[in-house]
Amino acid sequence: MTLLRPGRLLLLLLAALLLYLLLWPVPVEPVAWDAPADRGLVDPFAPNDRLRAAWPIDLGPHRGPEDVAGGPDRFLYAPTEDGKIIRFLPNGGQLQVFADVGGRPLGIEFDREGNLVVANAILGIQRVDRQGRVALLLGAIDGEPLIYANDLAVADDGRIFVTQATSKFSPADWGGTYAGSLLDILEHGGHGSVIAYDPASGKARRLMQDLDFANGIAISDDQQFLLVNETGHYRVWRYWLAGASSGEAELILENLPGFPDNINNGLNGRFWIGLVAPRNALLDSLAPYPSLRKAVQRLPAALRPAAERSSHVIGIDGHGVVLMNLQDTAATVPALTGVYEDAGQLYLTTLFGSMLPRLDKGDLALN
Repeated sequence: MTLLRPGRLLLLLLAALLLYLLLWPVPVEPVAWDAPADRGLVDPFAPNDRLRAAWPIDLGPHRGPEDVAGGPDRFLYAPTEDGKIIRFLPNGGQLQVFADVGGRPLGIEFDREGNLVVANAILGIQRVDRQGRVALLLGAIDGEPLIYANDLAVADDGRIFVTQATSKFSPADWGGTYAGSLLDILEHGGHGSVIAYDPASGKARRLMQDLDFANGIAISDDQQFLLVNETGHYRVWRYWLAGASSGEAELILENLPGFPDNINNGLNGRFWIGLVAPRNALLDSLAPYPSLRKAVQRLPAALRPAAERSSHVIGIDGHGVVLMNLQDTAATVPALTGVYEDAGQLYLTTLFGSMLPRLDKGDLALN
């Protein structure tokens, strides 16, 4: 038997590796785009440690409180990664499972009748009544399953506005919501949309399309417009529901220093946005090169771009002006998705872990 010489064997291995990086099938078909130059953490996003004063509510075995909503019973409600909705008092007491909705619930809001409306990334839009009974409101649109329902806003007239993060990378098929988000953001194929659903008529329609990972959504107090986070483009849209510009969308905040996740209504016209992770320099540099991004997907998972550890939330007004910039440079509780604000506290929601930080607004001189 003839043995290959070491040099020839090395060449064959390198050739095999090159062919693998060029040809091995992957689920993404990346699209070229121009990422805006990352200015980093400069004003109005300069580093600070204003979140360091937060103390965590321990949710015990419950993990991934992606969102929080305040109920009519004075309890706070949060979704968890194992398909539960938990509730607890504002100080963390009397924690209990309120409902098992299955799938992966993400954004939650209460309607005017006191029902909890859920954006479930696996199942669609659900409603949970005050007794914890679960009903599916919308599981498909345009004849296709509603996959990756991400966040929602409920109007005073009962209409539900929901973001579909991506119509391609279902969390059920691609290893969960985080894994699906990485695929969609790497591909940058514009698979996200905003959907309006009217429970009274049962009709649903798309308001916005071609978004790169549509994420947080909130409705203004006067019901005039929606704010929508487009995570893959580091920006925030305003979509007009009423007035002379009804049906039009405009950018109000661009080139954020991180990936915007949820957007929640605060008090006094504020909106809170969680920057779940900072920008990734490698991902930005590869934006114009689809073939290289495809090769990156062929690398072992540990070598691909992933969310870096940080703790950062911002408050804006309806015009995109940054009002608050809150960070913890030590990232004590990382991957903050957003903020729930009540009269005295800010509750910081997170993608991972079982801690829900709570911050006294008095420490921020915030009315």
